[in-house]
Amino acid sequence: MTAHQKLLMTIAVAGLLQAVAAHAAAPLPHYSMDKTLGVGTCASSLCHGAIETWKDSSVLQNEYVTWSRSDKHARSYAVLLNDRSKEIAKKLALPEPAHKSDVCLDCHTHNPKPAQRGEGFQIADGIACEACHGPANRWLTSHVEPDATHAKNLARGMYATDNDVARAQLCMSCHIGNQQKFVTHKIMAAGHPRMSFELDTFTQIGPAHFRIDADWQKRKGGWDGVRAWAIGQAVAAQELLALLQSPRGRDGLFPELVLFDCHSCHHPMADKRNTAARVGAGPGIVRLNDANLLMLRQIARRVVPNEAGEFAQQVARLHKAVAAGSDALAQARAVEELIASMITKIGAYRFSGEDVGGILLGLIDDGIAGQYTDYQGAEQAVMAVQSTAEFMGRQGLLRTQPIKPAMKRLLAVVAHDEKYQPAAFERALRDLKGGIETGVKK
Repeated sequence: MTAHQKLLMTIAVAGLLQAVAAHAAAPLPHYSMDKTLGVGTCASSLCHGAIETWKDSSVLQNEYVTWSRSDKHARSYAVLLNDRSKEIAKKLALPEPAHKSDVCLDCHTHNPKPAQRGEGFQIADGIACEACHGPANRWLTSHVEPDATHAKNLARGMYATDNDVARAQLCMSCHIGNQQKFVTHKIMAAGHPRMSFELDTFTQIGPAHFRIDADWQKRKGGWDGVRAWAIGQAVAAQELLALLQSPRGRDGLFPELVLFDCHSCHHPMADKRNTAARVGAGPGIVRLNDANLLMLRQIARRVVPNEAGEFAQQVARLHKAVAAGSDALAQARAVEELIASMITKIGAYRFSGEDVGGILLGLIDDGIAGQYTDYQGAEQAVMAVQSTAEFMGRQGLLRTQPIKPAMKRLLAVVAHDEKYQPAAFERALRDLKGGIETGVKK
């Protein structure tokens, strides 16, 4: 590692630790007491609304154009006006239509309280600039001053989207949910699509309105897609366990079923396989959605190898408690505490090529051993395998061209959740493993 790389790494670790502490109390943009000014304040051609990127600028300057033309977030509010949304609202017996109901608006647009809305605010703008970067009334002017720094912007209310933990908490507040807002089993039963998210994959497929160059790294620290993936898995698992323990984790007599694996109930009656066997439970058990916990098992083996065994055992105790009807909430709290201690360590960890290769093959070996009998686990595993393989390719550690056919077959197996077959998934993983072992550069 060069001296410059060591400096960037030091900045990244220090920045993450600082941001973790700061965001223990910092609100998400939705709940900030600062005033949202509206997307029009960012859209000038002299600000972020340029058609072309500026040659000598530290930022692209065309961020608004990218968002408005290419980003689905710009059309998230409009979805609430379609027939499907109207039908969902009707089935849920909402007193207002979807485009006027907070239960929908809280995720389909930036929905601050009326007192926090400036004159230029428009609810129909959807997930616009301030929904992610924070209400701008305290930092809009100062962030372009000659002495502006990222730290000063954050102190004035800008949200730290460059920080993996903060970005994961923000994205997942809608794409998975939190204790204030999430897509419940009832909402899904009314017709809402199943929720799916993985931080690094979704960051990569979104239209980029920033570039990671030397200036970005100087101002904000290093960028590491594998670390983002790992942090995302930890935050997602932590959020699910927190929901399980909260009042939102119950729906009358029943637990909130959206926290469990969909296909432990939703499968053809003629399908006799017992997918609960992998967690030591018998048929008919509603299984906790442990997709992120399965990913964390691989992460723990690399980041905290001395704690990985205890983590796996505690997750097993959680599954047993859920199946047996014992104190599952206490076991969930114990797992959550282990994850909380792991998050800072993940953020401070520098994943080596050996680590990434170990995670990649570990994920595949777990699948071949039958750990992804549930679709949601397989879905997360595919996104992780794809991200780690691409990372190794970019680093010159793996020839990715030979594995593309096998990767394509693997993606096809998880293309439709209701048609998922674990045996076909395992066969695809075996094919992929052979290609990876051949393609790894010695």
